[in-house]
Amino acid sequence: MRLIAAEAEEDAADVVIYDEREAELAAGHDARLPPEVGAALLRGDSLLEALRNWRDMTQQQLARLTNLGQGYISDLESGRRKGTPETLALIAEALRVDPAWLAA
Repeated sequence: MRLIAAEAEEDAADVVIYDEREAELAAGHDARLPPEVGAALLRGDSLLEALRNWRDMTQQQLARLTNLGQGYISDLESGRRKGTPETLALIAEALRVDPAWLAA
């Protein structure tokens, strides 16, 4: 019985993730994201983390490029903080991605 309940919970979690991603696509947020980024999103990475890793960049490297703190980058990735439009545009420039990808 426990195995069936655990599988049902896992299936429900997958449906939630799928629905979230479908909503993002419908809103045009990640319609042109590279497949590697999409796969990272499905694994549960934040968009910023997925983009940073896709660019093979550490948080520290991104922090240096943007003159932001590494802790701030970490907070953005984890969702503890929201970036301003200006900050997100700066990060998008450093990652060489469309700023619309980070605007949400």
